[in-house]
Amino acid sequence: MTKDFTVPPVVFPSGGTPATGNVQQRRVPTDPFQPSRPSSSAIPFMSFDIGSSASSSSAGPFGGTIAFSSSSSFGVGAASFEDEEPLLDELGIHPDQIWKKTRSILNPFRINQTVHKDSDLSGPIFLYLALCLFQLLAGKIQFGVILGWIVVSSIFLYVVFNMLAGRNGNLNLHTCTSLVGYCLLPVVILSAVSLFVPQGAGPARFVVAAVFVLWATRASSNLVLSLADGGDEHRGLIAYACFLIYTLFSLLVIF
Repeated sequence: MTKDFTVPPVVFPSGGTPATGNVQQRRVPTDPFQPSRPSSSAIPFMSFDIGSSASSSSAGPFGGTIAFSSSSSFGVGAASFEDEEPLLDELGIHPDQIWKKTRSILNPFRINQTVHKDSDLSGPIFLYLALCLFQLLAGKIQFGVILGWIVVSSIFLYVVFNMLAGRNGNLNLHTCTSLVGYCLLPVVILSAVSLFVPQGAGPARFVVAAVFVLWATRASSNLVLSLADGGDEHRGLIAYACFLIYTLFSLLVIF
């Protein structure tokens, strides 16, 4: 014996057979707290004209006004980059000034004292590295020794001058370090010349070293006395202190 079953009709969401009786249409479930997405027509379109000369304005999505200035950020950055100083000037390194000060030491009888009024440490550091390089070519690694002697020599000359000048002394440590470093040029030349002098020529090496030491002593003592006040009457003692300093460096080169 067969039994008949009633089959409800299939209902499609997009259409199809209409619902009959108590059968309800199914709906696709949605995620909870799903924000409604605006249509594409609600998104405003704004065009940016960077090269325009006049300022423009456009309405924002919330009713406000967005204004665009005539100058772009690219133009401002390029102008400010062109107005910047060179990298060496920002670091306080002036090659022309270093060359003038170095050239003034080459003639110990006519030293240009005006170029040394503005003291700096870039030139002394350059001469210090040159001296270390020539010593390295001679087989002597003395970077730390030469740097330590420069610092001690600068403090020594600073203390000696201010003790002799008393209250009238106005030589600061920065100027003293700059003068000691620039007057190291004869010792640097001595270190370069000693590379070509044979080791067996003992008396000749001492004579050549004495000439360069007197050259550095005269240059440093004249610069110290011209740039600082209160040391004219103690010229011999100041020259003797400078002589000891550069004799120490010359012995380092010879031996």
